[in-house]
Amino acid sequence: MMTDVMEQSGGPTRPGQPAAQAAGAVAATAATGANTEPAEQQTGTEEPSASARIVQIRERIDEIDNALITLWQERAALSQEVGATRMASGGTRLVLSREREILERFRVALGADGTQLALLLLRAGRGPL
Repeated sequence: MMTDVMEQSGGPTRPGQPAAQAAGAVAATAATGANTEPAEQQTGTEEPSASARIVQIRERIDEIDNALITLWQERAALSQEVGATRMASGGTRLVLSREREILERFRVALGADGTQLALLLLRAGRGPL
């Protein structure tokens, strides 16, 4: 699971902590320079220009991660609203053809990892089957 990766990587998440809060902690640490590890341990190199470039790239990665988390949460909320609206009007809990369409779109764009990502997105919006 994705949480296993975060836990194994020593990420800042704690049980019950919302992902956005964890992402904010990462961004705050990066922004304030609160990490006091030697540069080599932070970047994997002692070479100053390479280390600086790695830090710069990671800052952009952190920005992208924060955007992804925000978009994930927005997508899940919208999907839940679609499901609630559909069920309130007497419709079905989910529409399998729509789920297949999403799975295929992600598979074509991203390969096997795209399929896994789409499954996670769908689950976030409708809950487990």
